Amino acid sequence: TASEKQVWTDKYLLESLRRSGYMPFMGRSSNSIIQARYELNEEAGKTINIPLITRPVGQGVTGSQTLDGAEEELTNYNCAISIDWRRNAVRVPKSTSYKTEIDLFDAAREALKNWEAEKLRDDISRAMLSVVTTSDTTVAMASASTANRNAYSLANSDRLLFGASTANYSATFATALGNCDTTNDKLTTATASLGRRMARSANPHIRPYQVDDGREFYVAFCGARSFRDLKLDTAMVSANRDARAREGSGYMNNPLFRDGDLWYDGILYREVPEIDDICAETGVDLNGAGASSADVRPVFLAGVQAIGIAWGQEPTPRTDTKKDFEFRPGVAIEELLGVKKMAYNGKQHGLVTIFVAAAADA
Repeated sequence: TASEKQVWTDKYLLESLRRSGYMPFMGRSSNSIIQARYELNEEAGKTINIPLITRPVGQGVTGSQTLDGAEEELTNYNCAISIDWRRNAVRVPKSTSYKTEIDLFDAAREALKNWEAEKLRDDISRAMLSVVTTSDTTVAMASASTANRNAYSLANSDRLLFGASTANYSATFATALGNCDTTNDKLTTATASLGRRMARSANPHIRPYQVDDGREFYVAFCGARSFRDLKLDTAMVSANRDARAREGSGYMNNPLFRDGDLWYDGILYREVPEIDDICAETGVDLNGAGASSADVRPVFLAGVQAIGIAWGQEPTPRTDTKKDFEFRPGVAIEELLGVKKMAYNGKQHGLVTIFVAAAADA
């Protein structure tokens, strides 16, 4: 029935989002690191516009001073996310019996769910790595020209960190990457904390994620190599050894013994191993980009509204029972969406990107 199909669709979406690794940071509110928008489900259109109104920065007036004429202009920017269709399908041989359409969906769900999770995960990672050119326009790193990359570096000097020091920065993107070496510029707690201070002082601000009790933190998404280096950092090892609970079964939550997220100085570190694979794609050019041909990897230090996802149609299953004289029915999944780094006035909005040297395992 239609209700059974809706239950299947909701379950499929939830499971694929969870498997992507990014789900804990995704939500509908403006306090979400990955902000999901669904307005296009209810209305026609190919683009959703997400506005940004900057905060007032003036001093105001005091006492009996006249406020009339001393008002501030609210600066208003816009980030447009365009959506497009995405589909995939699998064939289910007749030897896999099914009684209803839902049974047929279930037979194909695992394969399609894995595809969906991997596709969404990589779309989000590529969006984080993308280059902001002008206004709210972003270009995938793999297809960004040298001029694109240099414009990005110039406009985002307050939210790009190359290695362990702001002195490594250059408006020439390739030069800045070339300053990252495997001796000083691997991912450490000190380097990430410098990125955190940059996020707090950037203008416009990069707001940290805030939980209900008022505590704030940023989330750093790391590839496997940079996460490896972080785990070996002396400060991180000491924190996990000396500050983590050991009473009872506390050791079971200690990443020294059981791998998982890391915490330090108001930053949650989440490993997304496939970021390394994206960096090795043709045209990205981060392999060998560092000092002495060192490989460079990004660490995405994210506050709220770093990434926008617009859904025009959530993943919806379709069937084709006529193929090969009805012997090999097919199940497809189709959705209408767009994934984009939030950008305003040439700046990435909720993100400090830290580029670090990350040598391959010997």
